Parts: sequence; structure tokens; C-alpha cells
Amino acid sequence: MKHPFWPPLATLAFVTGIAVAAPAAAEPAPRFNRAPLTPKPYAELPLGAIAPKGWLEAELRRMAAGMTGQLDLWYPEVCGPRNAWLGGDGDTWERGPYWIDGLYPLARLLRDDALVAKAMRWIDWTLAHQRDDGYFGPRLVEEGARTRPPPAGAQVHKPDDWWPRMVMLKILQQHYDATRDPRVVEALRRYFRYQLAMLPSAPLKAPPNGQGGSWWAEQRGADNLHVVLWLYNLTGETWLLDLAQIVHRQTLPFTEIFLAGDVLKLWREHGQPPGFSHPAFHCVNLAQGMKAPLIRYQQDGDPRHLAAVKKGLLDLEILHGQPHGLYGADEGMHGRGLDRGSELCTAVEFMFSLEKMLEITGDPDLADRLEKIAFNPLPTQCTDDHRYRQYFQQANQVAITAGERAFYNEGGERLVYGLLTGYPCCTCNYHQGWPKFVQHLWFATADRGLAALAYGPSAVTTRVADDREVTITEETRYPFEETIRLRISTRAPVSFPLHLRIPGWCREAAILVNGEMERSASGGRIEKLARTWRDGDTVELRLPMRVRTSRWFENSAAIERGPLVYALRLAETWTDVPRPAPAEASGPVHRGYREVRTTEPWNFALLQSALQRPDEGFRVVTTGATAANPWSLEGAPLELHTQGVRLPDWTLHQHSAGPVPHSPVYVPDVSTRTALRLVPYGCTTLRIAAFPWIDDQRPQRRR
Repeated sequence: MKHPFWPPLATLAFVTGIAVAAPAAAEPAPRFNRAPLTPKPYAELPLGAIAPKGWLEAELRRMAAGMTGQLDLWYPEVCGPRNAWLGGDGDTWERGPYWIDGLYPLARLLRDDALVAKAMRWIDWTLAHQRDDGYFGPRLVEEGARTRPPPAGAQVHKPDDWWPRMVMLKILQQHYDATRDPRVVEALRRYFRYQLAMLPSAPLKAPPNGQGGSWWAEQRGADNLHVVLWLYNLTGETWLLDLAQIVHRQTLPFTEIFLAGDVLKLWREHGQPPGFSHPAFHCVNLAQGMKAPLIRYQQDGDPRHLAAVKKGLLDLEILHGQPHGLYGADEGMHGRGLDRGSELCTAVEFMFSLEKMLEITGDPDLADRLEKIAFNPLPTQCTDDHRYRQYFQQANQVAITAGERAFYNEGGERLVYGLLTGYPCCTCNYHQGWPKFVQHLWFATADRGLAALAYGPSAVTTRVADDREVTITEETRYPFEETIRLRISTRAPVSFPLHLRIPGWCREAAILVNGEMERSASGGRIEKLARTWRDGDTVELRLPMRVRTSRWFENSAAIERGPLVYALRLAETWTDVPRPAPAEASGPVHRGYREVRTTEPWNFALLQSALQRPDEGFRVVTTGATAANPWSLEGAPLELHTQGVRLPDWTLHQHSAGPVPHSPVYVPDVSTRTALRLVPYGCTTLRIAAFPWIDDQRPQRRR
């Protein structure tokens, strides 16, 4: 069945024409939409139904050994026992819950009891200390919990802000989906009753001198609304729909903003552009708000929400897009310049928004966007051992050093790798990226089957059809290889549909069942295999990856193959600039930062002849790398080999690669060419990802 980018605006037949699946009795059931909510084609499986395998499991285990598993030891002044979310006198805001929002699913996916216990301290405290009126979390000013000054570096905000509780709502939802803990339902019911009573007078965005809300809560209200509708689907209590209406009305109107398009046209250096009455979007708020129209769409069915997200994504790419799938935004939106920063929180929050939007619409384009972020900017923004992270990354990044840049880089340390460089929000929030990606590889389908909508080595065990258990093991090194092998295990023959996404970049895929050709399929579709499956049956999905090009700022060219962007391979020299950690911290990290430099030239232009015939101009080379981590320079499994011409006038500017020259570039002599090696973007630390190019097919003329 074909899913276009969006269904026609007047109808949503591919959604509304599918019956809602009945819940399974033996395990937490996927949450499909109850009436009167608009039916959705897919639903997230219970946490724990999907297990990471292969390189995905190895990546999660590196996270467990790094910041994700150790942040209470390495950053104890915020994530340790003094945090107010544990009853202490420390941080009251988002950072502690941010960490648990990634730690908890990672612990469940790895079945790591010690990490589960770490996360459960926060969940248990929250559930045990809910007030009689339903409010939960720290309320330190009125309750007098702060008996001494907060520790150095702790960020203190109004204790009654709705925003940090939205993060804890997501944690509690995941905990229920993993365990069916009855405390969660009762706690959420009481909290949402409290919101129903209080939001009219204490809205998400508090008026001047008011209480209850913040700018953050207003822009991130979709996270609140998402859990309200989840609880409605669980309990069927209609008063929750009344609360959903209030939360929607108090959330920034993203549908109207995206349809108008004006705000996405705004960008800023250090503040609001002159002459505009509305500030530019904050990068993370936009990543979270992108899903707001579709979260709301479930309740009112207004096709304007679908059109708004389509337009918002298109405008975002045109006005601010970067070749790695994110956008230029160093706090505020900042255009398409390839030396602009992109925040780590933006990557993981945009991924979560895409995962939720994919579930609601079933649109394969959203899965393409999800994989592009997961397989390109996400792996490179942390060190391979997950001990340090970048606050900002650049698409063209040739020196990671302290110092001012041509974008907002307050303190000069937002580009270097550190535990706390830049704002510490990313230290706590990045952990959700990989675990939630694993959790959204597979979905339950409304026609009682399973859907593979993103790909990676994994195994899923759940119930299909008439409550029959089935396991499907996905064997693949995707995105580094073209073939995905699915092996089905079942105690007895069972009939159910298997939905397979064909990525939009794939011209023609091949689907084989038990070694025999089943069908071919063009890209940008969801293919459905409805049949009786037997134990040992196999499905092989072949996704030919051809080299292709895309155009970016100043007509520069990026090189892509499958879901991977390829970038210039540059040798790296790492330098530590250590600073002592607080006495209460322990572990192998310091509070300084790590810089990265290269002595190799980076200022190359590609050849137009190669761009016009990329299958000939770029040779795919299997490296035979044996490093345990394929997302490392030494572990890169693939390279693209081509030629380029050096541009001596393209030099550093404010410690970064200067603005990319507009292409085609004039070069007096195109005969002196250099062999270039390109590796997957996610394997790089230093790189050029968008290249200028020269016309090598006609005499060069100075413009």
C-alpha cells in the first residue's frame, strides 16, 4: 500500500479506513486511539518488546559505561542525591528528569538491573511524594525543602513551572508501558485533575508576575498533550479530552505559525532581528513543537495540521537546512550557513517528534528524516566512549577549539567536547536519542500486524493477530549495508500482515520471502506482506544504495548514499584542557574540555563531472575495518573515493571553515587534482560535508 508524503487534505483514508487493534491480554497493549480520537495506523510497542542487537546494542552499552550510566557520579551536584527530584536541596528544573528520560529506556532495553534501580529512585520519589491535590515534583519555596544554598552551578527556576513536569510525564508513561505499575495511572489521573483545575488561572505560559508557567512550557506543551491523550487511550475517561483542549489552547499555535511561515523566516545573531514583532524560534523548542500539530490532529481531525507540518518541514529545510538533516540554529534559528552550530538537544528532540509523527500518520518520509538524523549528526556529537559531548556541531567542521565563532558561542566553549561545556542541558538530554530510536524501529499495526518503519539490528517479540506471540529477528549492518534479513519465530503458523518501509532514496527495492522473489517496490512506500507465517520463514529486503548529490548553501554539494551523508576524512589530533571536578564527583572525566585539530588540508572543491555522474565519479570502497565501533574514524566500514581541486582562497574564518564559496568556483588550473576519501558523516569529528565545486568540463572563466 502506498503512503504519499501526506494524504489528501480533505480525507485521511489510509488512516481512518483501518480498524483499531484490540489490546493483547498477556502484556501491556499498544496504545491505539480510542474514539472520538482520529484512528492512527501504528502504535508504539511496550518498552522491552524490542531488543537492540549488533552495533545498536554495542552503542547502548557504550552509553551505559559512559555518561548515561554514570551521570550521578560524574555530575553529582545535579544528578546526585541532592537533586530536588530526589528530595534534596539542589536543582529543581529539567536536568534530572532529562537524564532519566534516557536512562530508564536504556536500562530496560539492556535489561540492566543496576541501571533500572538508578532510574527507579527518581520514579519512586515522584510517585511517593505527590501532594494531596495531585501536584508532583519539587515545590521548594513553599515547602521549605531548600535548607541551605544550592550547590555551585545548580540552575534554579521557579518551582511551579509546568515544563519540567512534562519530562517526568514522559518517564512515567514509559515506566507504565514497561511494567504496568498501577501507581502511574493513579498519579497521572490526580495530576491531570490538578491541571484541569489550575491551568485556567495558572496557564502554561504565566502572565507577568503570575505563577505556574513559562515560555518553555508554552512552546513545549505538545509533550504534555501527548501524555494526556495516552492516558485517555488507556482509561477512556472523557474529562481528559477537556484537559487536552485546554493544553492545546495554551500551547504556542504551531499550526497557524507553520501555515503562515513568517516565523521560520526569522533568524538572529544574538537577539531578535530589528523590525520583527516575534522572536526567532529557539532551536530545541522548534524541534519539540514540530509534532504539536499532529498531536493535536488526533483530537480534532483538522487537515490543516497535516498541511502545517508538511509546510513547516519544507520551510525549515529551505531556510535553515543542513545536509545532515538538522538545521542551523545556535539557540535562535540561524540560516543555512555551513559553519553555523546545531545543538545536541535539537537532534534528540527532533528525533522524538519524528517518531511520534510517524506513528500518527504512517508517512515514510518522516522515517527517512528520522534515520538521517540518527545516522549522521547523532553519532558524532558525543565522543566514542560517551564521556564528553559537543553542545554545538558544524556541518563543515575543521577545528574544534575554544574561541569565538561566527555564531553565538558565549564563553567560547560551545563547540569543544566536554561534560558541561555550553549549557548542561545537552549533558542530561542526549541520552534519549538512541534508546528511543530502538523503541521505534518496530510498531504494532492497526490491522493486527507488525511494521518495520526504521531499520537497525534488533529483535521484536510481541503478539499479533488473535493474540499469538511472534518474534522477528532483524539481522543487518544497515545503514552500512543494503540488505535487511528478517527471521520469523513462532510456535505455530500465524497469519498477520508485515509492513515494510521502502525509503524514499531507494529507486527500486527487492523483497524476497524464503529466498524467492516476492515483489519489487519503489521508494517512499509502505509495502504490506499479508500471509501465513511459519517458524523459520525469512524475509529479505534489498535496498540498493546509489550515490547521489544534494544542494545546499551557496549551491554547495553534499554526497549521500542510502541514509548516510559522506564527508571528507580528516586526521584528528585530540588535546585535553583539564579542569578539576568537584570533590563529590568521581570517575574518569574532568570538567575542562577536549579540542580536536587536523594538519591535513580541507579546502577542496569537487568536480562537476563527478556530481553529474555520481555512480562513476565516486567509487564505493569497503574498508575491512575491524574496530568495535563503526561510528568511529578507524571503524568506518565504507569510504567513497573521488578527486578534488584545492581552493587556496578558502581559508579559516573565526577559527572555522570560512563561508563556502558559491559554486561553480573559478579555478585557474583544474589539472592538479587530489585523491579524496569520504567517510560516513557519523564517523567523523572533523569534516567537510558540503563542498564547493568547479566545472571541469569547460574552460574556466573568471566571473
